[in-house]
Amino acid sequence: MIQEVVGQLPPESTQQAVGYPSLFLLVALGALVPVVPTGALVSSAAVVAFHQTDPFALLVVFGVASSAAFLGDVCLYWLGQRGVRSRNGSKWLRTISDRAAPERLAQAQQKLNEHGSVVLVLSRLVPAGRIPVMLACLLGRMPMRRFARGDVPACLAWAATYQLIGILGGSLFPEPWQGVVAAVGLTLLISGVPALWRRARDRFSR
Repeated sequence: MIQEVVGQLPPESTQQAVGYPSLFLLVALGALVPVVPTGALVSSAAVVAFHQTDPFALLVVFGVASSAAFLGDVCLYWLGQRGVRSRNGSKWLRTISDRAAPERLAQAQQKLNEHGSVVLVLSRLVPAGRIPVMLACLLGRMPMRRFARGDVPACLAWAATYQLIGILGGSLFPEPWQGVVAAVGLTLLISGVPALWRRARDRFSR
């Protein structure tokens, strides 16, 4: 069934015309609303690009994903800044705060004080690490310009990491759909392991 669907896919030019804008919008949306599995999206796009004949397809995926992630981060940080400055806060600041556990926020604040904006790079690579660090930056009144400077290498490293996962999946399987399934499974596994580890640790520590 899947093979029949793949066999009916439109030509590469049509895939790119639809796929690149869709990837940009979904990654940017995922940065603003941290429930979209953006890593899996980038890995899947990299698998498809790996199997295309266009030699620049992978480079375009990297550029689209990293720029969309940066735009989403900057917009979310700007919205969070408005909440910090407001007496009543804002729904965006509350959303960020609700997704940052107190212990993770404390760790992020400590690392931010010790290492500065370099922590932004690691926060993008660690599953569920971006929001606590962003909230620590907001509460620490980090200026937008400084945040943006630290977020550029963070988004580049993030896009490169998940693209490499996609390339690995694409190189191991002859069909694009097989690589997509493998890449999505791997990215979801990477994202879920830290949460499972924290639950197991909390259960045994009681």
